[in-house]
Amino acid sequence: MKFFKVVLPVFGMALLGTAFSSGAKADEWDKKTEITFSQPVEIPGVHLPGWGVLPAGTYIFKLLDSRSDRHIVQILNREGTVVYATILAIPNYRLQATDKTVITFRERPAGQPEALRAWFYPGRNWGDEFVYPKAMALELAKSTNTPVLFTPAEIPVEVTESVKSVDQPVVAELARAPIMAIKPTGEEVQLAEVVTPPPVEVTAIQPLPATASSVPLIALAGLLALASALAIRVAEKHFR
Repeated sequence: MKFFKVVLPVFGMALLGTAFSSGAKADEWDKKTEITFSQPVEIPGVHLPGWGVLPAGTYIFKLLDSRSDRHIVQILNREGTVVYATILAIPNYRLQATDKTVITFRERPAGQPEALRAWFYPGRNWGDEFVYPKAMALELAKSTNTPVLFTPAEIPVEVTESVKSVDQPVVAELARAPIMAIKPTGEEVQLAEVVTPPPVEVTAIQPLPATASSVPLIALAGLLALASALAIRVAEKHFR
């Protein structure tokens, strides 16, 4: 009898611990990362008015939505309370992974801020290369003498409120926008000519969607605990 009284609460706590431990891995699927810039950085995407160039400072980068062929990346303030920009990105592959976050830039003439190019999460061979509006992409391609990803879709550059969920219309526009690359000559080319996609085994394993919640898991744990309690009561009656 004492055995059952001890086992029931311990088993319940074990289930509850399993339910909440999944939330500790949130940074694994949304890649939430704190990044500090020592100088202003120009960014693409949909942003709050006046935030097309980020001042020097510390920001949070994270995934809002992730699919095999494209990602939606957000840049927030350090506290994570304000979304400055929501950016369309394409998974790009690198041969050598590092144990630190890597941000790459497109160098520009003196007096102009460097332009954000790609973000690589620690320990990953694939990262996110950012997509610019066509006019801006052509300007960058000419000034850096390298192809730049762009979308010809007419997506608003500025929004008055932070984009905080995948349900907002601008996110749907980014998710379905066509993407190409433009060369310094102005020639438009397909992505395959300038982007190396992740291997099939990488894209086959997708992170949890941003809308995922631990509530269903907690509910499941509660049902399991209830079933276990009933089973133990039956066992108690059987062994009396």
